[in-house]
Amino acid sequence: MRSPSHHLRRTVTRFIRRLNHRLALWAQAQGDYGRAERLFQRSIKLAEGSLTPRDIELAAELNNLGVLYKELGRFDEAESVYHRAIAVVRASRSEDSIEVATLYHNLGGLAHARGRYALGEPHARRGLEIREGLLGLDHPYVAADAAALAAILDGQGKREVAEVLFRRALTVFERIFGANHYEVAVNLNILGGLHQAKGEAAEAERLYQRALAIKEKLLGTNHPDVAMTLNNLTVLYKAHARYAHAELLYRRALTIFETTLGPSHPKARACGENYHALLREMKSDHDLSRLP
Repeated sequence: MRSPSHHLRRTVTRFIRRLNHRLALWAQAQGDYGRAERLFQRSIKLAEGSLTPRDIELAAELNNLGVLYKELGRFDEAESVYHRAIAVVRASRSEDSIEVATLYHNLGGLAHARGRYALGEPHARRGLEIREGLLGLDHPYVAADAAALAAILDGQGKREVAEVLFRRALTVFERIFGANHYEVAVNLNILGGLHQAKGEAAEAERLYQRALAIKEKLLGTNHPDVAMTLNNLTVLYKAHARYAHAELLYRRALTIFETTLGPSHPKARACGENYHALLREMKSDHDLSRLP
């Protein structure tokens, strides 16, 4: 039989771990990724010291660290942490559980971030299937799963099916959360890309601008998520020879990426390459315009 002091230590440890967890999420939301990583790792160590290896709270801490690693472009580390979390969940839950669905969703998102769309599709479909069965079609978690699958299908060129799923998700988010929620902004941004791919520039710009306004209001003007939408707008402007607009937004997006994620992050590198390609194109056009 365990002593009262043992239970007291567990209670205190759990309180500290949950406090670390909240602080880590706050740091991540603010773009302070180094601090967020340290806090998540501390939470995991506390969980390992106070919980059983099958405790679902340990899986939750691992999952959060995986999400952070994915955001930082540290994909191998993210995959390793996700698989460790799945092992913990499967030891304590059924295969058709919300926790398993969450990790399938995240594995699909990780494959999407790596451009491995076909490999991510089974994970995304399985996560959607589980949560639809448990929560119904109109739950925001199910809408998020539908949007995640849509992004993977879009990556494979299956744009018509993807747009149906994105609009389904957007309808749920707007009805439940209102017009200015983060998930609404995410889906508007993606729909902008779909319309851009179809050559519908005016509608794409409208959707990007609406997504940008929501993100700036919710996250501030210097968040990497804001830079993602800025980057999408620059691609649109460049494609339609609106170079002055494109250059301005590329510089802003690149500054955000390099400041928050570091210059070696894949998003910062890609944005920098695109920016310098734009400058070369602008110089070439300028030189040609001066020919007699």
